[in-house]
Amino acid sequence: MSRIGLGLLLGITLMGAGCGYSSHNYMNGNGMPKITQLSPSSTPHGGAAFTLTVEGTGFGADSVVYWGTMTRTTTYDSSMEVKADITAADITNAGTVQVYVHSGGANSNAVPFTIQ
Repeated sequence: MSRIGLGLLLGITLMGAGCGYSSHNYMNGNGMPKITQLSPSSTPHGGAAFTLTVEGTGFGADSVVYWGTMTRTTTYDSSMEVKADITAADITNAGTVQVYVHSGGANSNAVPFTIQ
């Protein structure tokens, strides 16, 4: 293969691999996922399981809510809202947990959730 042909093949391959990973979320076209609010934003430790509502932008049907480093069962409501099932075991101890959403191959900003 000639040097020109090899260079062209390499260039096309590298450009193709990068497509869709710019500032746009390749799965839903709504941009990078971003959390603006958690509801509730805190809960007492030792409480019962609850549903966490995550509001923001750029959520796709493939969205997964992370509670710290662990995924939680997630329900996609819209590009602006997803919900996650938080178990009683998740809130046994007081502290802070970082919550973020993975959607379209990208992670959102992390938002702290307080367990009082």
